[in-house]
Amino acid sequence: MTTVTADRLLAQLDDRQREVAEALIGPVCVLAGAGTGKTRAITHRIAYGVSTGAYDPRRVMALTFTTRAAGELLGRLRALGAEGVAARTFHSAALRQLSYFWPTVVGGSPPRVLDGKGPLLGQAAQSLRISVDTAALRDLAAEIEWRKVSRLSIEQYATRAPSRSMPGGLTVEQVVDLQRRYEDVKDERRQIDFEDVLLATAGMLENEPRVAEQVREQYRFFVVDEYQDVSPLQHDLLMLWLGGRRELCVVGDASQTIYSFTGATSDYLVRFGTEFPEAAIVRLEDNYRSTPAIVDTANRLMRGRPGALTLRAATPGADGDNGVEGTRARGAAPSIRGHADDAAEAAYVAEQVAQRIADGAAPESIAVLYRINTQSIALEAALRRQGIPVQSRANSRYFDQPEVRQALMLLRGASVAVGDEPLFKSVSDVLRGLGWRQDPPTGGGAERARWDALNALLALAEEAPAGTTLAQFVDELRARAEQQHAPTISAVTLSTLHAAKGLEWDHVHIVGLSEGLVPISYAGTDLAALDEERRLLYVGVTRARRTLDLSWAATGANSRGERAPSRFLAELSPPRSASRR
Repeated sequence: MTTVTADRLLAQLDDRQREVAEALIGPVCVLAGAGTGKTRAITHRIAYGVSTGAYDPRRVMALTFTTRAAGELLGRLRALGAEGVAARTFHSAALRQLSYFWPTVVGGSPPRVLDGKGPLLGQAAQSLRISVDTAALRDLAAEIEWRKVSRLSIEQYATRAPSRSMPGGLTVEQVVDLQRRYEDVKDERRQIDFEDVLLATAGMLENEPRVAEQVREQYRFFVVDEYQDVSPLQHDLLMLWLGGRRELCVVGDASQTIYSFTGATSDYLVRFGTEFPEAAIVRLEDNYRSTPAIVDTANRLMRGRPGALTLRAATPGADGDNGVEGTRARGAAPSIRGHADDAAEAAYVAEQVAQRIADGAAPESIAVLYRINTQSIALEAALRRQGIPVQSRANSRYFDQPEVRQALMLLRGASVAVGDEPLFKSVSDVLRGLGWRQDPPTGGGAERARWDALNALLALAEEAPAGTTLAQFVDELRARAEQQHAPTISAVTLSTLHAAKGLEWDHVHIVGLSEGLVPISYAGTDLAALDEERRLLYVGVTRARRTLDLSWAATGANSRGERAPSRFLAELSPPRSASRR
């Protein structure tokens, strides 16, 4: 295990980050703007607490919202010498506790957790003779999730439902009846959904003192990342885990609240000082990610908004993650360009991406972001025509791809029989058996995507420490798969703005910035929904390190009439810079 001294841990931080790291006891709220090193600050805080003896690592729980983010936290903590700290999602932590206590509290094995709500909802609709399509089923599932994380009973939901948009043109009565039938079918089959996991765990803690005592003895110090995304149910569960104690550090940015439709709210972050009056409040506003020109653009978008932080462009240090505020090359101002239609916009973006790659940019350092998944079709086709490899964040997760699963199975088998040969040779021999060759295929499409996926495994083998055995490499791949820690694939990323949160690239193109897309049409005149659309664009803008290109199209394949450029563009640059191609 790597050993990092306490003094060295603090030396790696700027003044504000160091303030976070040294605030080890009592409630702490870190208001962290985009690119300000929030993950660095909280991981160093945990590691510093372990190094100084303030924390027993087995008593620390770091919570976040995605398996990938939890895996990143674990990796960073291990590198800092904080082995033994638990880093999990809310659902993962709750499911572990529920599975452990169910046999003694309830008896028997715990219910099976549903993979998804769609099939049961479909059966519920059929039994009630209500006609619903696939899109309506997805929206119904979202309504159930919103109700549960908002801690509403079906009766309470029924009183709130008239103010909400009902899925698939259904009436409030039909949606309420479907939810009741869904719950009945689920109970009959001894199944629970993901929200039930949190509700059942909270119920055990509320009603079983010995369960609460045991859990609170196990975990005494809590750190919650992305606290602006916490729901009322997650907040209540967190308070039950704490049990009245005050050892809680939260970190978040109200300007990056983009999941309100799921029940997430930044209220708990913004009002943390009210809930915990003695809390230390630390603001991280030195942005180490983006050029000053991009930082200024982000600030213009959020200026005067409730809870918004004012970012300052800071000079990164040698590690690219930290440094002392100072002068940095300003960088080019973000470009804003209009196009005649979606096809022209996609073709232009593809040309610009091709030129960047020709100038030496790595494909994986480039991303094209958009509001809805259907926008990716024209973009992917245009990039493929340019011979540019593409990976979409809407596709199946890396370790779930058939070729990757097959490769892992064969690597496991080879690890039993392989001798003392170099790791690279062992891995390349297995991958060649699956059709991998040293040079990528000349075409694009599925063949190139398959090659990219297998080549990423070989790149991991190349990066492994000297002396790594095939068995050790397979163990590392298994850990990566559990944490959804995918390797880097040399391809341009296509992603929705929502899925891009938490990621960053040197060069970012945000397309489709027209009224009806950003802000989305159903935001209408709802001020809260429009504010969320603004925050979503802010998330997209702050993904860019070096260059940012913004564009919109006057017409689309399925649109009626001309679109207007997004109202937000007028705030990002003078109107004369938005030209029509």
